Amino acid sequence: MFSSLVGNQRVKDILSRMLAMGRVPGALLFAGEDGVGKKLFALEIAKALNCRTPVYGEACDRCPSCVRISQSKFTDHEEEKDRRERLVWSDHTDVALARPYNRLLRIGPMREIEQEANFRPYEGKARIFIVEEAERLNPFSSNALLKTLEEPPATSHLILITSRPASLLQTIRSRCQIVRFAPLAPEEIESHLMGTGQFSKSDARLLSRIARGSLGRALQTNLENYREQRDSMLNVLGALALNRDRAQLLRSSEEMNDAKRKDEYEPRLDVLVTLIHDVWMLSLDAPDEQIVNQDLRAQLVKIASKTESNHASNWLSQIETHRRGLDVNINRKIATDALFLSMAEA
Repeated sequence: MFSSLVGNQRVKDILSRMLAMGRVPGALLFAGEDGVGKKLFALEIAKALNCRTPVYGEACDRCPSCVRISQSKFTDHEEEKDRRERLVWSDHTDVALARPYNRLLRIGPMREIEQEANFRPYEGKARIFIVEEAERLNPFSSNALLKTLEEPPATSHLILITSRPASLLQTIRSRCQIVRFAPLAPEEIESHLMGTGQFSKSDARLLSRIARGSLGRALQTNLENYREQRDSMLNVLGALALNRDRAQLLRSSEEMNDAKRKDEYEPRLDVLVTLIHDVWMLSLDAPDEQIVNQDLRAQLVKIASKTESNHASNWLSQIETHRRGLDVNINRKIATDALFLSMAEA
């Protein structure tokens, strides 16, 4: 049932009405940030449409059909290339998933959907085809998918999942009913994390704030790595606000550009942006709910007392300009040195 899923009550209400009235469209487009539960909602639709004992149209979560769909792992295929470019079937013979291979949704799975959608359900009431990361469709696979969307069989349903709906062809979007998912509230994420029994109160609170509305991001974040990166970026912020320590800024730049940490460069920038934003909010006497790193409040208050709000705003603007420059083939170390020294002058 939808009540077991986290957040997006408006989406739950919309989908519940569709199911209760028996009017689930042949094609749905679930659009929203990664990690907010779009795939789980799609599987809930698959369960409800195949449930043997539905409750007001929703899945009972107890019958064999619901249990098998819930337990589906959609494991990767064998190493053979031709298997990777086909649909991945769940434990239920009427529910399948198309996922990208080498960052692209290729034509093979879309042709397979076109073929399979024309078969009547094998054991349930409906066939469900979930297209993961639909923004990765290329022109060939998009056109193949359109053939199914133009004349969807009555017993088949397509659910496209994407974080970037504008990347899809307009002809695809126009043939789908779009359901928009909102980022989750920090309180919703924190409550879910606490409910798992795997997180302390302080860790759950911090994760819920740095997740930026994505439960998936919260669950995937390594807090030990985050805190290490945060300590490093706190040195940058302290050097900027407290003593204009250019030597420390250059040391921090060198640390960020260490070859062993090349995959951490942009995450560290993200952490620095979050810290600056916290300092900005504190300088404006914003409510505590708007402070992400509340466990560092005492240190951040000290930095905020030495930081003008226009300085924080300028720092954020400079980092954004720096990010755009990273798309060009530049020397990252030199660019980082220049960024930090320029921020010290702001």
